[in-house]
Amino acid sequence: MRFVKGHGTENDFVILPDPDGELELSATTVAAVCDRRAGIGADGVLRVTRTKLSPEVSGQAGEAEWFMDYRNADGGVAEMCGNGVRVFARYLVDAGLAEPGEFGVATRAGVKRVRLAETGDVTVEMGPPRVLGSSRTTVAGHEYEGLHVDMGNPHLACVIGDPVARLDLSHQPAFDPEVFPGGVNVELLNAVGPRRVVMRVFERGSGETRSCGTGAVASAVAAALLAGESTGTWAVEVLGGTVTVTLDEHTSYLAGPAVLVASGVITL
Repeated sequence: MRFVKGHGTENDFVILPDPDGELELSATTVAAVCDRRAGIGADGVLRVTRTKLSPEVSGQAGEAEWFMDYRNADGGVAEMCGNGVRVFARYLVDAGLAEPGEFGVATRAGVKRVRLAETGDVTVEMGPPRVLGSSRTTVAGHEYEGLHVDMGNPHLACVIGDPVARLDLSHQPAFDPEVFPGGVNVELLNAVGPRRVVMRVFERGSGETRSCGTGAVASAVAAALLAGESTGTWAVEVLGGTVTVTLDEHTSYLAGPAVLVASGVITL
């Protein structure tokens, strides 16, 4: 299989070009590709295929030519990935499959509008966050309360007093399976200044990652609620860098780098 490797604030992905929808991706294949010792290594896979050839999203073909078929590192199918869609858009422009400017990308969470030049950061309209209440998580014996935020995929964003740098995220944080029957991405964050937070994240199906785009938006929503705000621009510091989240009355935007670092062929 041909591949391209890319990352957004060190949240890394293997991009698999499949314009004609011929590639059958099993969970085993995805896990093998993402294996950091025996494969290429990544937090997930982005399959690039035409929207009209993908029955689950073919209804989006009028708004987006290309479908981002995103899989977590364990092979599980996921609805959306904020860093992934930026890397996906950068690949489309770099490969000549889309022109710089603004265009739509089909995802399982609906069409996401992206904006980018030939170089530089990529901005994605992430859609309106849906706040669905609160829940709790337990990390290394410590219980934290967080905000349940739906970004097309589920998040539990917890603003905590303990320094996030000291947390042990080597294991899946505990969560309420009745609230999150399909699993959840857990964000732990510290408010470190006006509209600025530091975040770490444990992603379902991938473990702790260097960044999470949808998680950054969920974290900004939780921090804004704590500060008594609902709109504004937030800087979210992650292990792999900094992304910018803008909240307005109707939707949210995520901006940050998207870098392609390698290409080649993998034989499994």
